Amino acid sequence: MSDKVWTIASAQAALKNGETACAKLVGEYLQRINEGVDLNAFISVLGERACTRAAKVDAKIKSGNAGKLAGCIIAIKDILAIKGECLTCGSRILEKFVSPYDATIIKRLEAEDAIIIGKTNMDEFAMGSSNENSAYGVVRNPRNREYVPGGSSGGSAVAVAANMTMVSLGTDTGGSIRQPAALCGVVGMKPTYGRVSRFGLVAFASSLDQIGPFANNVEDVARILEVISGHDERDSTSAPVPVENYSSMLNADIKGKTIGLPEEYISDAVQPEIRAALDACIKKFQDNGAVIKKVSLPHTKYAIATYYILATAEASSNLARYDGARYGYRSKNAVTMEDMYVNSRSEGFGAEVKRRIMLGAYVLSAGYYDAYYRRAQKVRTLIRRDFLNAFKECDVLLTPTTPTTAFRLGEKTDDPLQMYLSDIFTVSVNLAGLPGLSLPFGVDAKGLPIGVQLIGKPFGEAEVLIGAKFLET
Repeated sequence: MSDKVWTIASAQAALKNGETACAKLVGEYLQRINEGVDLNAFISVLGERACTRAAKVDAKIKSGNAGKLAGCIIAIKDILAIKGECLTCGSRILEKFVSPYDATIIKRLEAEDAIIIGKTNMDEFAMGSSNENSAYGVVRNPRNREYVPGGSSGGSAVAVAANMTMVSLGTDTGGSIRQPAALCGVVGMKPTYGRVSRFGLVAFASSLDQIGPFANNVEDVARILEVISGHDERDSTSAPVPVENYSSMLNADIKGKTIGLPEEYISDAVQPEIRAALDACIKKFQDNGAVIKKVSLPHTKYAIATYYILATAEASSNLARYDGARYGYRSKNAVTMEDMYVNSRSEGFGAEVKRRIMLGAYVLSAGYYDAYYRRAQKVRTLIRRDFLNAFKECDVLLTPTTPTTAFRLGEKTDDPLQMYLSDIFTVSVNLAGLPGLSLPFGVDAKGLPIGVQLIGKPFGEAEVLIGAKFLET
């Protein structure tokens, strides 16, 4: 079997001239999924569904009426609803739950003839930075199986990095697309909050969650984003903002563009090799006519604390619905109704989810709401204002994606605070509702990938993608 890394464009060219067929592409990816089973990237492999879809798409290609994503093989994070398929969210509490409907983005992908090959592993309810919190086992980094792939969308990042799928979808609440993209050496993008419909996404923190793509190249990210973006009347938070043709804009000139460098993101906490990669990016921008400007985001130091107050508060509210009564896991060790609630949640949720539910309940409780939740909302406003002020002077911002490259499995599981600090450069983007992209840019001395991050203005995905395409090229 060929180890060719297909892009959407190369696959479509090969399909057009008869070199391959969708059914053959699906077969190749299913074989690689089987060969890489030790990575534990998938919770469910939808082989029969993918083969059935491939036959239909092959027929549409022959008849000349195939969609924009014909030939695109895609994996979906198991927090997104696909009608008739399991929807576990990486949790025991939903281990046998089957979705009765499709998420909006699933309908949009399949309307353009994308072929879904499976649902990927993840930290339980998207709560984690290492993909060690899944009820279905840890996910391993394909660059070194003793290291984490990042989280919570670790399975989606690994599926692309290990060539088990062409592209994938993940979700990003505090860095859960960009951080695993950096640690696995792929491209991952979190769009502006409201850019992509969240209908059919199981909520973790509703004011922060956003769906976005992983790929091996910037163009494929742009192509997927074009299809999944846009207003959806079923999601009141989705924005009625026109969707640009991102893939046609990628080669725009960056000469004269202003690239901002937030001074708060450059510190001794950044691994030297990541700082060197950032310096190399700066030089490439300068050598090609971009202007580099230092900027300040003074409230960055409050971002982690603010995020973990707001995210846990929203999580405790959203996860109250899992009570053993309506759907999902129900404890057999219950006599009274109170037993059913307590035992179902105690047995069904993992340790990290329980920790965040308790933290969230605490900050929302009487006597503490003003001291924590209300104050965090005010700081969130200041963080967003910092970014908007910076963007008065800059087109995009350039930062590290993570302070270090991938860490060893088990290294931070006993120290939640150190784990949370893995997201120190990503959570602010979610708090401010901005688009952000992680791009692979070299490796460290251990051969582990390094990621750099580009951050854009609200609905400034095009500028972010143009900057990323320039660095990639």
